[in-house]
Amino acid sequence: MKSAAATLLRPHAGSFAGVMILQVIGAVAGLAPLLAVVELGRALLSPGPPDQGHVWTVVAAGAAGLLVRLVFTAASAGIGHVVDGQVQLTFRRQLAAQLGRVPIGWLSGRRTGELAKVVGQDVSAVHPFIAHAPGELVSAFVVPLVSLVYLFTIDWRLTLITLIPVVLAIALVPLLMLPARSREQEEFDAAMGRIAGSVVEFVQGIAVVKAFGGHERAHRRFLRAADDFVATFNRWVRGMSPVAAGMQLALSPPFVLLVVLIGGTALITSGGLAPADLLPFLLLGLGLTAPVAALGHGFDDLQAAGRAVGRIKEVLAAPPLPEPARPVAPRGHRVELRNVRFGYEDGREILRGIDLVLEPGTVTAIVGPSGSGKSTLVQLLPRFFDPDSGSVLLGGVDLRDLGSRELCRTVSFVFQDVRLLRASVTENIALAVPSADRAAVARAAGLAGIHDRILELPNGYETVLGEEVRLSGGEAQRISIARALLADAPVLVLDEATAFADPQSEQAVRRALATLGGERTILVIAHRLETIADADTVVVLENGEIVERGRPAELLERDGEFAAFWRSHEIRTHAGALRGEESR
Repeated sequence: MKSAAATLLRPHAGSFAGVMILQVIGAVAGLAPLLAVVELGRALLSPGPPDQGHVWTVVAAGAAGLLVRLVFTAASAGIGHVVDGQVQLTFRRQLAAQLGRVPIGWLSGRRTGELAKVVGQDVSAVHPFIAHAPGELVSAFVVPLVSLVYLFTIDWRLTLITLIPVVLAIALVPLLMLPARSREQEEFDAAMGRIAGSVVEFVQGIAVVKAFGGHERAHRRFLRAADDFVATFNRWVRGMSPVAAGMQLALSPPFVLLVVLIGGTALITSGGLAPADLLPFLLLGLGLTAPVAALGHGFDDLQAAGRAVGRIKEVLAAPPLPEPARPVAPRGHRVELRNVRFGYEDGREILRGIDLVLEPGTVTAIVGPSGSGKSTLVQLLPRFFDPDSGSVLLGGVDLRDLGSRELCRTVSFVFQDVRLLRASVTENIALAVPSADRAAVARAAGLAGIHDRILELPNGYETVLGEEVRLSGGEAQRISIARALLADAPVLVLDEATAFADPQSEQAVRRALATLGGERTILVIAHRLETIADADTVVVLENGEIVERGRPAELLERDGEFAAFWRSHEIRTHAGALRGEESR
């Protein structure tokens, strides 16, 4: 954590140094009231009438010290929390930027709940280290040091006796740092991540779970994660409790007073200590142990902050998709895949030697059974992944030699699984072109067949999705298509983009694609015969390989895989129509 914290705090080093200095002044000034009480005790217990001037001077010094402590510690705490806010903001911005740079494959291999925990809880866990640790560390070292110097000037023997509780507590600290305790802490954090992920998955999938009657199984999985967390937490508590209880007992005021009184009584009865000299040890003895006790209470927070920084560093250290040192601009919009091989896991290829050319001004439809590699193939074009071997070229340039900004301007993508922002309809459609005016947004919505529906919403294009209204799957899909049409990228990729659309909506989308065709290069994963029939080229994938390609009419004449696919879809379409007529 030390190096990570140093890197994090380097831009705020001046503010952090100011926090430490203010805390030192406040901590030392805080001893003034205790020393004033000691001096008052001595003055009042000494033979003869007390010196009134001296008494009031001591009282004024104690009050002034208390005021200085309040002002300086408040200033230190305030600046510390401002620095903490700046550091957390920096961390979250870095994490957001990093998550936008890493490959989609890295994200898909991690649970949403675990990443949410890193961005949310783990960043917040740094708060004690930034905002509170400086004060606790200063109090734990400066206050005891100044107190010891003062007490040694009175009686070195009773000073050593007063240190016995502190020595006992410090002797227990290594027990908190044993490998077994570290493992328990790591298991506790892992269990927290699992239960967070289980909650997110359970909530996100509740509709599917209920629809297919699997709520008991899904609930059992969540309960197993919760039971695992409880068991891990109990192991952690059992390991920590004896040590923590021992430290609390050693540093407790009754135990400290008992030790000082026993030692002081022995010295007084032997004539080695004046009775009035016992008072500073009774007061400052508690001042010795209280900061150490506070540091002990914050020890868990500091350890948690260290582990949180480690997990944040792990995310920040994830290798992003490499950017070219000297980006090359594409020469046109011809897309070519040359002997592309790719697999999500070592030794398991999804795409096997794909050779494919997508000419500008054409629509290429990818068809094939589930698991044949269709979605994987189209996700290579926006560079969600890099191929393991071979290359994907755009305008004669390997995608790895294109800058990410240029690629985003050139390739537009419509997902099968649509995610809309909790923002207005206009903001959702204009996501790729924030400067677009209302007329351009409305035109894209009209082409996607969603304009009339938007006008029916409570506030039209200013309706906030997810708050004022919830769209159906087909409507959300058309918003996504309108977004892609407004982006006006020369290469358009649709990953089963009409999967949730009704026939009328799909027809509107097909008209939009025909209108925007021109020199645009379009690649679409298709299931419906109408979409396939409109394509210039059909590519049939099976087991990650291209088994057929050509114009739809040519492939039907060959009576191969595509013809069988076409006939099976005609049968299903006909059967669906019959069921619709019977229901009417």
